[in-house]
Amino acid sequence: MREKNIALCILFTIITFGIYGLYWIICLTNDSLELSSERGTNGGWVLIFTIITLGIYGLYWSYIMGDRIYRLRQKHGLAGGSANGALYLIFCLIGFSIIALALMQNEINRFLEPNPSAFMV
Repeated sequence: MREKNIALCILFTIITFGIYGLYWIICLTNDSLELSSERGTNGGWVLIFTIITLGIYGLYWSYIMGDRIYRLRQKHGLAGGSANGALYLIFCLIGFSIIALALMQNEINRFLEPNPSAFMV
């Protein structure tokens, strides 16, 4: 796992009309599970469930990711703040899920090794 460039992830998501965003969801899920050592639905299944439920599972996933990232911050001793699941859910509900993904990636990047190449995503 390496830190991802958020600006490039957003750019690729826009250029590919959201297809890269689906890959990004898979990566975020798998990275958060690996970092937290928790058991949960892996990224591939998250994508499949989101497609089958026409996006409803994706809303649930965004809320759960907020809780998982909060527990990850606590595990690494980063005190303060609160679980951002509701914030991520609101962004997804109003059509700005790319912002929720960027915020999640920003949190995950805190725990990953820096990416020496700015063009790797």
